[in-house]
Amino acid sequence: MDAAALSSRIALSANRFANHHAVGGDRSSISRRRSTNVAFPIVITSAGKGGGVLDRPAEKVSPGRQSEFDVKKSRKMSPPFRVVLHNDNENRREYVVQVLMKVIPGMTVDNAVNIMQEAHVNGMAVVIVCSQQEAEEHCTALRGNGLRSSIEPASGGC
Repeated sequence: MDAAALSSRIALSANRFANHHAVGGDRSSISRRRSTNVAFPIVITSAGKGGGVLDRPAEKVSPGRQSEFDVKKSRKMSPPFRVVLHNDNENRREYVVQVLMKVIPGMTVDNAVNIMQEAHVNGMAVVIVCSQQEAEEHCTALRGNGLRSSIEPASGGC
């Protein structure tokens, strides 16, 4: 064999990977699968005696699409925002607690009561710190339920 690169295709059958250890004639997992052959292009380069080196197939990148990793990274990199609940004299305290628990994911009764009490005493309370998009969604949902709320960047002040 010379030093030239050989290109070949290896056909793999899906039936080779089927469960051949079916119990008591149960072949339902095998018979439901289609027997399709999948071909992977493999490039083998040989530099003399011995085996060759298998090159990885080139990964296709779709233009204009972000990978899941890029989306998660951009969420982490976005500056945090506070959702602020403002005190009002229209809504009962129990209702405010119910709305907080309904709108904010993972909100417990104790946290909702503490936030409601802080807003009642101090005039406002921080409900949650999250990304700008999530903060806008939470603020809109709180307003949709009749509560006064706003968002602000979390980086400024305490």
